[in-house]
Amino acid sequence: MLSFIAAHLNPLTLKRLRRFRRKKRAWYALWIMILLYALSLASELLCNDRPLYLRFNGHSYFPAFRFYPADLFLNNGRQTRTDYKRLECHPLFADNPDNRMIFPPIPFGPYESLSPESIPESNWAVVTLTPERHAGTLNIGPDFAIRRSTGCGFFFNTPDTDVAGLHLTNEWSLPKTLLHAIRERFANRPAERFAQTINHRTDPEKSARVTLSTFTPRSAPPQTVRLTLQEDDSPSSILQRQTLFFDAKGILQKSSTPFFSTLTEEQQSHLRSLAQASFPSSTSLEGSRPREPDLLIAGTRYSIEAVPNTVQWPYPPIRGHWMGIDSAGRDVLARILYGLRTSMTFGLLLVVGAMLLGTLAGAVQGYFAGRIDLTMQRLIEIWSALPFLYIMILIGSVYGRGFILLLICYGLFNWISISYYIRAEFLRLRHRAFVDAARCLGLPAHRIMFRHILPNAITPIITFFPFSLVGAIGSLAALDYLGFGLPPPVPSWGELFAQAQTFRWAWWLILYPALALFIVMLLGVFIGEGVRDAFDPKPVSRME
Repeated sequence: MLSFIAAHLNPLTLKRLRRFRRKKRAWYALWIMILLYALSLASELLCNDRPLYLRFNGHSYFPAFRFYPADLFLNNGRQTRTDYKRLECHPLFADNPDNRMIFPPIPFGPYESLSPESIPESNWAVVTLTPERHAGTLNIGPDFAIRRSTGCGFFFNTPDTDVAGLHLTNEWSLPKTLLHAIRERFANRPAERFAQTINHRTDPEKSARVTLSTFTPRSAPPQTVRLTLQEDDSPSSILQRQTLFFDAKGILQKSSTPFFSTLTEEQQSHLRSLAQASFPSSTSLEGSRPREPDLLIAGTRYSIEAVPNTVQWPYPPIRGHWMGIDSAGRDVLARILYGLRTSMTFGLLLVVGAMLLGTLAGAVQGYFAGRIDLTMQRLIEIWSALPFLYIMILIGSVYGRGFILLLICYGLFNWISISYYIRAEFLRLRHRAFVDAARCLGLPAHRIMFRHILPNAITPIITFFPFSLVGAIGSLAALDYLGFGLPPPVPSWGELFAQAQTFRWAWWLILYPALALFIVMLLGVFIGEGVRDAFDPKPVSRME
């Protein structure tokens, strides 16, 4: 096949092809791009909520390629679309091994909204342990001796009644800024509210938050200064809220930290029983549960709350949904795969149409020149000055949004740039000898333009094609992001970007679509660079 094609190409084209193949980055990028687009065209075979093959009562069906009403399988008189996943759980299939379905590797469609019950985590219980942080106040004298204390025994590892008389600096390391704030108050100078974290001298894992209230000068300097101590709640503190996930059998499925493994067997058993009791089926008053008793762990008292896990959209990546779930309960991987087909098809159709229209306009201007060129150039300048986005908003509000309408509206503006290059090439070639020879033979103008001049002026078209494709794909994503592109629920990368802006904590809604857009645009740029170098008569230059 390749030898047949090569035999019908002129030597110059073959030389350019060989030069392009020597650009390994561009050559591999071209095949990767072709492979990705081929996979997107076969999206129904890879990612679909309808089975590829269905065997029922001795007959074969292909739901991925043909519509079958629900009445055909359930005999319920309904001519609506069949829910094949629910049908698979029906006794007709569950109890009869001869009736079976074969789903694609990714059994989720781009328009399928999942049920929260289909997520395994929805059958889990969330047990939250919140530490009750110690807090207290103490009054110190100018020598940092504690005069009075309330609830500060924990910070000095002694009963509350024995804190008075101790020296604060003997137990805790006080920063210079804190010492300065205390001395300012003893000096009866005005001071703003001050708060800082201090560390224990002998226990490096123990820290506290010290707070000094705003101080106003008095008639006489104060004899004591009051400090408020509270256990540190910084991210480095070991006293953090712990979240544990249990299934209905009380087995730990997920934990935010290795906290559960540090507990005793009795404490672990207690948490498992609380998790099992939190499920609605295990309590008579659903949604009304008594307050769980506190749990004392390593000297810290934790309040416990056990509730069933609530699944909400969007949902992070899990097994079976490798790129997560969007805000409508749809699989992100399916949306990205179908969005690739939409973006590539839109870009190819747009660029081909724009190239044809721009080539025609530029050829007419460059060949006839004179008044025709001048008139058309002024009209093109006026047309290019029109605000594209405003026109899109106006047309979208009048006629609605659609793939064909968006393609036509965008194509009406996208051809202008290529017409400039074709016009310049025709102006350069219109006085060549082969053009004069064609005129002497009496050939019509359209044949001279498209059979003789255009093959010699096609370099800008081929060179700019990959870059124009990349620009079209990026523009479609931008329009979808702004809400002026394809109508929902058409799969689109820009629509996922818009969701990511609304749900900023859903990192998967921005990471995977951005990665897909980046890869496609990078491949397009690599291909464009290879094509440009292949058509460049001086691909290598050296400065001496």
